[in-house]
Amino acid sequence: MFDIDSIRRQFPSLQRIQNGKPVAYLDGPAGTQVPQSVVDRISESMLHHNANRSGRFATSREVDASMKHAHQVFADFLNAPCPESVAFGPNMTSLTLQFSRAIAREWKAGDRILVSQLDHDANFTPWVLAAQDAGVEVCQIAVNKQDVTLDLESLRNLLTDRTRLVAVTAASNAVGSLTPVRHIADMVHSVGAELFVDAVHYAPHRSIDVSEWNCDYLVCSAYKFFGPHIGVLYGRPERMMQLTPYKLRPAPDSLPVRWMTGTQNHACIAGAAAAVEYIASLSASSATGPDRTGPDRTGPDRTGPDRTGPDPTAAGSLRAKLVDAMDQIQNHEMQLVQRLIAGLQSIAGVQVFGIVDGPRMSERAPTVAFRMESMKSIEVAQRLGDEGVFVWHGNYYALPLTSALGTEPDGMVRIGCMHYNTQEEIDRTIDLLRSI
Repeated sequence: MFDIDSIRRQFPSLQRIQNGKPVAYLDGPAGTQVPQSVVDRISESMLHHNANRSGRFATSREVDASMKHAHQVFADFLNAPCPESVAFGPNMTSLTLQFSRAIAREWKAGDRILVSQLDHDANFTPWVLAAQDAGVEVCQIAVNKQDVTLDLESLRNLLTDRTRLVAVTAASNAVGSLTPVRHIADMVHSVGAELFVDAVHYAPHRSIDVSEWNCDYLVCSAYKFFGPHIGVLYGRPERMMQLTPYKLRPAPDSLPVRWMTGTQNHACIAGAAAAVEYIASLSASSATGPDRTGPDRTGPDRTGPDRTGPDPTAAGSLRAKLVDAMDQIQNHEMQLVQRLIAGLQSIAGVQVFGIVDGPRMSERAPTVAFRMESMKSIEVAQRLGDEGVFVWHGNYYALPLTSALGTEPDGMVRIGCMHYNTQEEIDRTIDLLRSI
């Protein structure tokens, strides 16, 4: 039921040819390719609905409707309790920096926050800087270096009644290791602390469920799941009202706009909603392709913030389609990553980081980092890039992890499989690495 040819036809960039060969985009962890439906939604918004919000004229009302639609779509994407619990911003890093300063106002001397060695630096340094300003202690949760997973015993030993916040990733952007978010949330809440989750790398591969995970806050980025550069912040509504954001005086105090400073990128937020709807279109229950129209431009959003519309868990709902589509994506990507790891392990002198055991594939995202003993990571990436296979080298901002693993300054080579990649692309990559 997973029609890879039909999927690839929706991505114009996948038709690119380099030196007579099709380009293999295995750089998805740094930013995915974008389907035509997302580009069309952004273009349509800029050409026909370009205005600021809350005006008493047609285009402004259309932008209001588009934004309302986007909040509802992302509430379904995250399985959030209400659309008002979702805020947008320029990117995950900016949102985390802003939010960390706001919540740090509550911290006092003697408090402790925990960050993780498995994380991207965007879920590490903002908390360290905020803690320094507030004068509170920062501790690092270690990783198990053998399989590069989060050390839950290290977390358990660091949690005390002085802990105020724990920041962890849902999936490593470097080696793909997943974390048991719900289990971590239970541990964190048992000492009265809060959990902030970076789901940027998790979002294109698995269904996010903030209600099931019971996390307090979560961030992700639409450009990592087939959309434009827009950041998304979820927070428990009651906490997002208690915390004091840095904002201008005329800005409303109501959710979610009290956390959305300045004029937003309305066209790209509409595009981000289109990216979610594209994912939903991959569900077996979707008879047609992705919706290219967005919300009703001439009337109110029928679902509204009180979610009086269709049951989001009902068969055929956007949420149900997203869950089904993500299951299909996961199955396809697991085939790719197993093929990739087996191929890498067959090459002498290659060291693969992270989970490699077949029975444990469900514990990782389809992202693989490795080193070749005979060549620096930048040289491997250059050789592959010259052959039209796009991969990343270095530390990909996962500096806490590469420092813990001792791979600095050279870093590692990273190959990321997305649902639009093929087994032929994996085989071609392995053949090139063998020749290198």
